[in-house]
Amino acid sequence: MKSAERFAGHRQDLARKVHEAGIKNPQVLQAIATVPRHSFVDAGLHARAYEDSALPIGHQQTISKPSVVARMIELLHKNKQPLGKVLEIGTGCGYQAAVLSLLAQEVYSIERVRALHDLARTKLRPFRISNLRLIYGDGIRGLPQAAPFDGIILAAAGLGVPDPLLDQLAIGGRLIAPVSKSETEQQLLLIERVSSHRYQRTALDEVFFVPLQSGVI
Repeated sequence: MKSAERFAGHRQDLARKVHEAGIKNPQVLQAIATVPRHSFVDAGLHARAYEDSALPIGHQQTISKPSVVARMIELLHKNKQPLGKVLEIGTGCGYQAAVLSLLAQEVYSIERVRALHDLARTKLRPFRISNLRLIYGDGIRGLPQAAPFDGIILAAAGLGVPDPLLDQLAIGGRLIAPVSKSETEQQLLLIERVSSHRYQRTALDEVFFVPLQSGVI
């Protein structure tokens, strides 16, 4: 794609910014340098697509900061092992799903807003990604028919992590989610499933995400 080549230098610059923000995993950095972020935002925002910042995508949603996307995906990797089957809650415009598709064997991504689900399909179609499945549905319920998942990543913040998602995490798997501590504070939470009934939780960086909501619209 000609536009992708035109932005190739910008993608490399973005990967450097993400590296400077603390991301070390070379596969994650390579994925950030590969996916053309401008393809997932409106043409009017192309000039800002390779900033390390969140940008609006409509419907009161945003495309997350690339360094936060990279940080969350890096945390999914256990001892830098390859990712197997991953579930993403909150497809948005499809950018994070595209990055994940370069790092995982299978990616399932759920979006509750029909207009955004359709937008992501449109944005992703030219890339012909064979290991990515987009689902229109309620992400809080997860996707039991495809479980268990080696990794689960949430792109919206709730007061906690929904039980169905914990149930669908494979033993030895990792879940990364922003969790609201108050009306103004959110924190990344890493959950590792140690056994069928035991989970290890680690609180990490301060972040800001849109709210996690139930149902479909």
